[in-house]
Amino acid sequence: MTHRALPVLLFILPLAACGPEGPSRQAWSPDADAQGHTAASAATAAANAAAGEALPLADPQDLADAERGLVARDPQVVVKLADGSPVWDTSAYGFIDGPAPDSVNPSLWRQARLNNHHGLYKVTDGVYQVRGYDLSNMTLIEGDSGWIVVDPLTAKETAAAALDLANRNLGERPVSALIFTHSHVDHFGGVRGVLTPEQLEEGAIRIVAPRDFMEEATSENVLAGIAMSRRATYMYGRNLARSERGHVDSGLGKSPAFGSVGILPPTDLVDRTPQEMQIDGVRFVFQHAPESEAPAELTFYLPDRNAFCGAEIVSHTMHNLYTLRGAKVRDALKWSGYIDEAIRLFGDAEVMFASHHWPMWGKLRIVEYLKKQRDTYKYIHDQTLRLANQGWTPREIAEVLELPESLRPSFANRGYYGTVRHNSKAVYQWYFGWYDGNPAQLDPLPPQESAAKYVAFMGGSAEVLRKAQESFDDAEYRWAATVLDHLVFAEPENPQARELLARSYEQLGYQAESGPWRDVYLSAAYELRHGGPETSFSLSAATDLLARTPMERFLEALATRVNGPKADGKQMTINFVLPDVDESYVLTLENAVLHHERRAPDPDAGVTIRVTRELLVRLFGGQVGARELAFSDELDVDGSRMDLLAFLRLLDRPDPTFPIVTP
Repeated sequence: MTHRALPVLLFILPLAACGPEGPSRQAWSPDADAQGHTAASAATAAANAAAGEALPLADPQDLADAERGLVARDPQVVVKLADGSPVWDTSAYGFIDGPAPDSVNPSLWRQARLNNHHGLYKVTDGVYQVRGYDLSNMTLIEGDSGWIVVDPLTAKETAAAALDLANRNLGERPVSALIFTHSHVDHFGGVRGVLTPEQLEEGAIRIVAPRDFMEEATSENVLAGIAMSRRATYMYGRNLARSERGHVDSGLGKSPAFGSVGILPPTDLVDRTPQEMQIDGVRFVFQHAPESEAPAELTFYLPDRNAFCGAEIVSHTMHNLYTLRGAKVRDALKWSGYIDEAIRLFGDAEVMFASHHWPMWGKLRIVEYLKKQRDTYKYIHDQTLRLANQGWTPREIAEVLELPESLRPSFANRGYYGTVRHNSKAVYQWYFGWYDGNPAQLDPLPPQESAAKYVAFMGGSAEVLRKAQESFDDAEYRWAATVLDHLVFAEPENPQARELLARSYEQLGYQAESGPWRDVYLSAAYELRHGGPETSFSLSAATDLLARTPMERFLEALATRVNGPKADGKQMTINFVLPDVDESYVLTLENAVLHHERRAPDPDAGVTIRVTRELLVRLFGGQVGARELAFSDELDVDGSRMDLLAFLRLLDRPDPTFPIVTP
């Protein structure tokens, strides 16, 4: 028996979350800006002034490098979707000029000014970059028949605009090949913006990528994507105004572009070092660098041009060994080792460029820079283990660990993106996990329960608030935030506690040298005043990426939505058939765990679901709703309707707007 009009795939939800803010919680002080952010305190102004005096901020070298080779630029870069929604707008950062305001760490302000530079630049003969059109750079290498495009940005719209800038000023050339340096979306997502419809046919153009590229690129956000995307709204200041009291820079670039995301499978894989290739008449020597900044990554050298592309294993900032949006910890020792290998293999490079920031010229400068980047990651690795082996815990290590004087002043080693503090914790986690060895940390009470007890022990909410205000007035913002976090979790609707915690986070954000730290603190302050996002958006802009995600990833994600307590004691077998791609899977629920196996349908299954993969992708991307699904000719259900409904009742709907700074 066949049943139609049944929204079978209710478990499929968008993987990204952001949206308009909730209603304002309260009024704030007269000196607040439109989003409620208050002025920098005198203590913050003094701390930022001292931070600026400790560094040679007037050193002109980075500015000279950032502007060297300028071919052309448009005064402003404004890129929109067809419906007029903004994808990229450099004019939003026009306020970043002149001396740093009190509300921005002057070192981060310097980095933000450098990242404001945008345009088409000549790197060396036959090599160009379009910078400032996205979080990452697009590199264009002249081949015999066209452009070899390296890293076509995040979005189709920004990639098309970047290529148009190059073709307008260097002459129209077709794209003859593509190189994806690694598996993060800002380095492949704009692929459809640089290719013609004919080239978009699979296999019609040569595409080089590191081994396991497709698996890593399509799987990163499927299993943990909802939590990761919610946290990313904090890390990148998604809901913050672009202003002196809001988002100014991400350290690695301005921010990600929010446009249409695609992907194409590679035709050639880099899986060893050195690996030589000739691409459209250009000689390349590739370095395979997996499990470094990305699970799948490569760098390359152009021997005929003495030019090294460091991809993202090097950049003009300390990078993340752990990213605040949430991801697997990265191997600091392996990362450092790849940079050391690059020095040995490509140490005669006269020019070095990368997937972010600006290039560098001169063999001696390049080698010195690479050594400092190499030693930054290895120093954090080695010293974290030295202290851990003496019994120090992650928080203790983070509090005392600093780079040596030979590395600390180098702007390329500053914590604009990663920081010594959270990177040292990442090294500890890599080796030892979350437990610091102290039994008190083995099974502590959950946050809301412990918060109520902390507040009671400290004399009640009025006393906690009074003491927290004293700490705030004494510029002890870290401690004030710690105490007030307990009070807000104990009394989420306490307006005085929320406002004072927001002010504490603001001052910490204003003092932060790291762009993500600043955005995290200020996003927390914003949500304490306005509430969290009320809506999430679909992945309709990433339909192409979803279409190339293996069905196994979707089914693994489905298993993470089974409510274990509800499923306890239940057993089910369900056939899942995709007739348009000739695939079938058998889903088995037992021991409150959902398993899947790719094989012929089980004749004893209680229910069989037949749905086209195309419909599945459209549903996942938010292009098809439950009503359309219910009446679609692309969906059939055979067998027990009750079995199917019983299965669907076991699936939780993830919350893409879950609270972060409140219980």
